[in-house]
Amino acid sequence: MSAGQHLTKAGSGKLVASAREALEGLSDGMRVMAGGFGLCGNAEHCIAEIARRQVKGLTIISNNCGNQGQGLAVLLQQQQVSHVICSFIGGNPDLEAQYLTGTIKVELNPQGTLAERIRAGGAGLGGFYTPTGVGTIVAEGKEVREFDGRLHVFERPLRADFAIVRAALGDPDGNLRFYRTSRNFNPLVAMAATVTVVEVDRLVGRGELDPDDIHLPGLFVHRIFEATAHKNVIEHRTTRPRTPPQER
Repeated sequence: MSAGQHLTKAGSGKLVASAREALEGLSDGMRVMAGGFGLCGNAEHCIAEIARRQVKGLTIISNNCGNQGQGLAVLLQQQQVSHVICSFIGGNPDLEAQYLTGTIKVELNPQGTLAERIRAGGAGLGGFYTPTGVGTIVAEGKEVREFDGRLHVFERPLRADFAIVRAALGDPDGNLRFYRTSRNFNPLVAMAATVTVVEVDRLVGRGELDPDDIHLPGLFVHRIFEATAHKNVIEHRTTRPRTPPQER
């Protein structure tokens, strides 16, 4: 029995046994936020469960919708997504093909604007003004106002029905610690959804995480489970050629 299974048996309102149980209630047409950056920090078990459920017409809110047929791109390949709100679309032939054929809607945001829209959604704000995008296609159809002699475009907040998050460590109350780059969007999306689902690489007991070592408090987490087997795919492995010892 793993640590997560042991703690689940011990009982907690947030602990669940698997992604299947964690995503109970997900249905067609819902908005799903996903943390991670590229393929780094993806909630791989949650993505696999969404694919298994075959729910359709999803709106995906994420920095990008997978890459090279992996990560969230699996949902694209299964025609489960109708709308993508993101900041990066490169390296995703599945998204490109569906956008060009008109089968999917893509809303592209500057990366900082996307992060702030999600943060605003989690903070309960009605929106914010930013100079980013003024005079470009990003500002089309949006309110523009001048502050201190500089034009700003008004951006609306983003929220979702479900957020799928991956953390390195978590306790039964949902307190989380992330691993390096995966900290980018995961804490933000966790705060902006009606139901936040977290898969952790390792579930620890209450009190094992030092308060100063918690990146996101359990207040924002509704369901958590331990998932120890991840692929941790690398998009582009770049290594420096090694010089043979005799040539050094």
